[in-house]
Order: sequence, then C-alpha cells, then structure tokens
Amino acid sequence: MSAQHKSRPAATVILLRPAETNGFEVFLTRRPDEMAFLGGMYCFPGGALRKDDCSTAMLRLCHGLSPVDARKIVGAQFSPPEALGLWIAGIRELFEEAGILLAVNDLKQPWASAQDHKNNLTDKHAALLKKTLSFRSLLESEGLLCDASRLAYFSHWQTPQEISIRFDTRFFLAALPKGQTPLLTSPEVAHSLWLTPDRALKLFAKDKLPMIFPTFTSLRTLADFESLESVLKEYGSKLSAASKKAPRGQ
Repeated sequence: MSAQHKSRPAATVILLRPAETNGFEVFLTRRPDEMAFLGGMYCFPGGALRKDDCSTAMLRLCHGLSPVDARKIVGAQFSPPEALGLWIAGIRELFEEAGILLAVNDLKQPWASAQDHKNNLTDKHAALLKKTLSFRSLLESEGLLCDASRLAYFSHWQTPQEISIRFDTRFFLAALPKGQTPLLTSPEVAHSLWLTPDRALKLFAKDKLPMIFPTFTSLRTLADFESLESVLKEYGSKLSAASKKAPRGQ
C-alpha cells in the first residue's frame, strides 16, 4: 500500500482575456524544470494558502466578499477566515507569479499599472519575492484592498494521495484587469503565453504543451464557452449572489 501524504489548502487563478478575433484566451505559465512540484508543466498561477492570508489584519484588507459568504461557496470544512483566505491566496499568488494585481484603492477604484507613475509597485514586487516584504505590508503601504469580487469560484482539485507534495486546490476565474499585462517570467515561471482553450488542447494532443489532468480538464470545460462574458456569467453567479452588501471582508 502506498503512503498517504497530507494535502495543503491552495488557490489557483485562471486568468482570461478576450481574443483578438473571436472567443477568449487563457494565461498559462510553464514552471521551471528544476521545481519539485510540476516542474516543466504548463499550469495556472497559484500556490498554498498561508497563515497570514487568513489573519484578521489581512481580512480587513479584502473588498467584495465576506468570510461567511466565502465559506458558503467553498464549503463548511473551512472556517470563515480560512474560506476568504483562499481568495486572498489566489490574489497574492497571481501577483507574485504574474505581476497582476486584483485590487482597489480606498475609493473602490480598480488599481491599474497605468497609474505606475504615481503608485509604482515594481520594487515592492521584487521585495515580496525575496520575502523581505509581506503581501499585507505591500497593500497597507499602498492603500490598497484585495478585490475578491474579481475572482469567481470555478472548481476543486486534490493531488492524488500517492504524491508526496499534495495540494487541495480551489480554482478561480478572473478577467485580466484593464491596463495590466502579465510578466513573461518570474522565479516560478520559466515561460508564459496566452492561448485559446481549443488551441491549448490541440498543442497538448501533439505533446507540445505538457500539463496535468486538472489543467487539461479546466481547459476542456472552458472550451465549451464562446466568449469571456459567457464564462463569467456562468461562474460568477455564485459570487455575485454571495457578495451582495459585502463591501469588505468583515
């Protein structure tokens, strides 16, 4: 009998944007070959839930969804702070790996990189990756709030028990914010690209786009939709219902 390894809660974000012609594209990142988990595979930005993601101080820096309503979406096995922490983890990981920040300012206006001349996060992003700055400190210093309303719950996947590094992952969908562009590479990203779900599946079939089953299945599901709007309408309904009258993660 194979050994069973405990899984860690995690969050993954599938970033979407309209295609130049028809349909929409998905943002895929290739993990460096030397990484212990999914090395050489194409996947979506994401990572493990951290203790600070669920802290009271961090929850106060979250807009658009309450802890109680987050729990209604992901399940009662999580405490309300842990549930909303999954949204925060997804937002944090997306920023760490791709440089995309789903955030609003104190006026609830979306943050965009076009504001960089006033609010440049380049140095702080580097400090975050070096672990000399926490995500919470970054948000506080810039007067920003995580915008949980930008993430729509999509699916749940768990690494098989026989794998030594295991994650219990909630997948979220998010549209690429206006004025922001993902990083081409980062310490956890060797290469990145935008592809329509159909194109990604064709490349996978030709052994040109290695991926694990949850990535393949997510793309296969998304391939059934004709537009970004139809995807967000389908999967954003739960979030829209849960987030009514929830201006902050209180």
